[in-house]
Amino acid sequence: MAELDHVALLRVAIAESEKAKQAGVHPFASILVGPDGAVLMTQHNAFMPDHDMTGHAERVLMTRASTSLPMELLRECTIYTSAEPCAMCAGAIYWTGLKRVVYGMSEHQLKEITGNHPENPTLDLPCRVVFAAGQRQVDVIGPMLEDEAAVVHQGVWG
Repeated sequence: MAELDHVALLRVAIAESEKAKQAGVHPFASILVGPDGAVLMTQHNAFMPDHDMTGHAERVLMTRASTSLPMELLRECTIYTSAEPCAMCAGAIYWTGLKRVVYGMSEHQLKEITGNHPENPTLDLPCRVVFAAGQRQVDVIGPMLEDEAAVVHQGVWG
């Protein structure tokens, strides 16, 4: 199994969040990475066009992954995400069976940036708390590159 370059792969997710912003959607993105370091799937936030409040990048990516990839592979995968998974997304990651989460900006910092925006009423609940309630371990690395991840949100939630 290859040693994953967490910084480089998280920067891919952050760059995807910028692409999401440029496409006119909420600036969040996630990538699913296999044990060999290959990017298996990419997902931008899916709030638009239907105003799907559950269309978070992580949750949509986990739906796609769990319905198309074998569980044996998913158990060795890592999700890299521009912001810390919320409680809903952490649950989706847990149920999908992933090994690891690497995230950029914390939920706490995101809440400070978004406030109580009606399109993103951020929960300040660490994903580690959600995973700790589970029956198996999910490794968590983050926050990491938090300032880089936060830059993408400038001018979005004001």
